Amino acid sequence: MARYFVIAGEASGDLHGAALIRALRQADPGAQCSGLGGDKMAAAGCRLHQHIRRMAFMGFAAVLANLGQVRRNFRIAEQALLDEQPDALILIDYPSFNLRMARFCRAHLPETKIFYYIPPKVWAWKRRRIHAIAKLCDEVLGIFPFEPDFYARYGYRCTYVGNPTAEEITQITQITQITPSAPSAPSTPNTPSIAILPGSRPSEISHCLPRMLAAARRYQDYSTVVCGAPGIDDAFYTPYLRPGEQFSRETYAVLQNASAAVVNSGTATLETALIGCPQVAVYHLALSWLIGLIRWAQPLVFSIPYFTLVNIIAGREVIKEYVANDFRTEKVAAELGRLLHDEAYKKDMLVSYGHICSLLDTQPAAATAAGIIVSRLS
Repeated sequence: MARYFVIAGEASGDLHGAALIRALRQADPGAQCSGLGGDKMAAAGCRLHQHIRRMAFMGFAAVLANLGQVRRNFRIAEQALLDEQPDALILIDYPSFNLRMARFCRAHLPETKIFYYIPPKVWAWKRRRIHAIAKLCDEVLGIFPFEPDFYARYGYRCTYVGNPTAEEITQITQITQITPSAPSAPSTPNTPSIAILPGSRPSEISHCLPRMLAAARRYQDYSTVVCGAPGIDDAFYTPYLRPGEQFSRETYAVLQNASAAVVNSGTATLETALIGCPQVAVYHLALSWLIGLIRWAQPLVFSIPYFTLVNIIAGREVIKEYVANDFRTEKVAAELGRLLHDEAYKKDMLVSYGHICSLLDTQPAAATAAGIIVSRLS
């Protein structure tokens, strides 16, 4: 009967943590799970010491404003680890917090094995973290197929366990093939539409959505559907929408029906590709003007030539990325025109999507990760 301590610090980590906990309980029927997470992890059988609503602070300003709570979270997690003395500490993304907890665990509970499931994107930024991750953790369980090679270049080991996004969309696609109608999507198959995915945080939505909508409005023959993010009230989007423009919480259904999409860079670009919707990606940066003036700044700040997971996984440009000073309505609108009217261009993109699907494979990420974790404790 093994004891597992799982730490997730925001909504996506809670989702993936819940799937992992269910898989752990299948692989180890006597599993006892506790940790820091959200409602989904609790529903999966995790006894929470702290809820993510007290942890999900994004950005330096938010962390600084909530510094007292951040410190309390560390103390709660440290004391819980000492009290629980788990057989396994499982970290899910959330690097600043989780790497500190890994150091604490290694110093005070040397017998506890440490696993990083969904490690930080060190291949994109803060590459120096790879050394701490690899040295502190007994296993690094990645969800992108290029991660093992990246770790190997530094002499470290990472195991690809599958991609939960690809797994989820495969399941959804199989369901919609059985019931092809999608009544929850606001547009009908006879109404061509453009999907707008403006991001998951209020700040990025407010910066990106006006330009994304302005580009889509150039195409009056297409309806526009804005997809809402979890945790953001419907009313937040209302001031941006004109009469006739639609809002939906059924993002996958909207993408399945859309002719093209404008997507804020992040996991949503990968979701859009796996669903098979042609897209153009955008991303706002606070220092857009600086990066626009100093073109050599990007390789100094970022470790990779692309921003979107679609292009990173493919290793080349599959979708256009308009980032920082390049994120202009005119450029996005022109690319939308190609996606909507150039059949050969769109076909090439969809073929590349198929290649990305084959690279990700469809092995169940949570179940594969759980099997590795349980086997290491045997």
